[in-house]
Amino acid sequence: MIFRYKGIDANGKKISNKVEAFSLQEAKAKLKAKEILYEKISQEQKSLFDGLRLNRRKKISPKELSALSRELATYLHSGISIVSALKVIQTHYESDKKMHLFLSTLSTHLNEGKNFYTALHEQSIVELPLFYVESIKVSEDGGILGEVLLELSRFLKEQDKINKEIKGAFAYPAFMIVVALLMISFMLTYVVPQITSIFKNLNQKLPASTEFVIAAGSFFSNNFQFLLGGIFLAIVLFIFMKKRFYSFAYLIDRMILRLPLFGHIVLKSELARFAYMASLLTRSGVPFVHTINLSANILNNRVIKKIFLDSSQEVVEGKLLSKTLYESKNIIELSMIQTIALGEETSQLESVLHNISELYFEENKDKIAILLTLLEPALMLFVGGTIGFIVSSMLLPIMSMGNSLR
Repeated sequence: MIFRYKGIDANGKKISNKVEAFSLQEAKAKLKAKEILYEKISQEQKSLFDGLRLNRRKKISPKELSALSRELATYLHSGISIVSALKVIQTHYESDKKMHLFLSTLSTHLNEGKNFYTALHEQSIVELPLFYVESIKVSEDGGILGEVLLELSRFLKEQDKINKEIKGAFAYPAFMIVVALLMISFMLTYVVPQITSIFKNLNQKLPASTEFVIAAGSFFSNNFQFLLGGIFLAIVLFIFMKKRFYSFAYLIDRMILRLPLFGHIVLKSELARFAYMASLLTRSGVPFVHTINLSANILNNRVIKKIFLDSSQEVVEGKLLSKTLYESKNIIELSMIQTIALGEETSQLESVLHNISELYFEENKDKIAILLTLLEPALMLFVGGTIGFIVSSMLLPIMSMGNSLR
């Protein structure tokens, strides 16, 4: 629970902040330990908006978590304790109340004698990736917390960079699609009905393309609101079913993998993320079965995730990862399976996985560039062709009228 308080700190300064605790008595004890004299303390009330949300934890961005991890690693390598490092870092988040409360909660747990992993696991302010928390646990036990925090920072920064590159690359095509749909809708809804009135008094038979455009324009103008409502409801229903029904989401993910070029990009991206995370966790000393599970859980595509999670169950029974993946060679590339098998034979699986991730990341960059090169002229052709078809269909009767008058 979160408690709000007002009081005076050890320096005599008036403060107003929050503290996390399981009860009011514990909250008061924590304030006393911080030498804070509270004037008022009460449990934070949930707003109506908070009640509608399924999870009140803040989503922390990869970029923000990367910066925090790098800063912690820097202080630890300088010989500063984790408790002192967190206190210093808190001052950098004075304007971000949620992050400040998160860091303050971690400091409180550490002052109570808990280790860093327990502090991260027990706090309820920020939602952290499972692989991140588990990596902290193993590295803390092995005495390599600073090194692993630095590796996690690099991984999160790289993932954030890749996500931004993909979003930036598809921004222009997405803009073109929206503009095209708006232009076509405008022409069919407003322009075509205006021109249609010219043909009402004509006795001649209209071309088939003109009749089709007129019918489409009439349909759009009469059902425009219903079409918008239907599209909105379809999107909402799709999102709802994807979140609530695993079988539906699994079917969608399988269909995505079967798409030409785009499906291959998704596959390579997921395999690269799995390989990078598995190499990082293996290097951090995480047991291999646990490594497969944690690495699989960062994947978005449920089909690929299920393959690796099923493989981890067989690895527990003593099988090699490459052997378990061979049964799914119709999805997982055979070259990757053979490379993993080579790494298992030579006991160089960590470096092999790292090389696979770098190779797939580079291949994906090239494939995305090719996709965009093909997509942009295709969109231009679609927009120009559609508008040209509408305009020519409406001009054909007018031209035939001119010919008949000669």
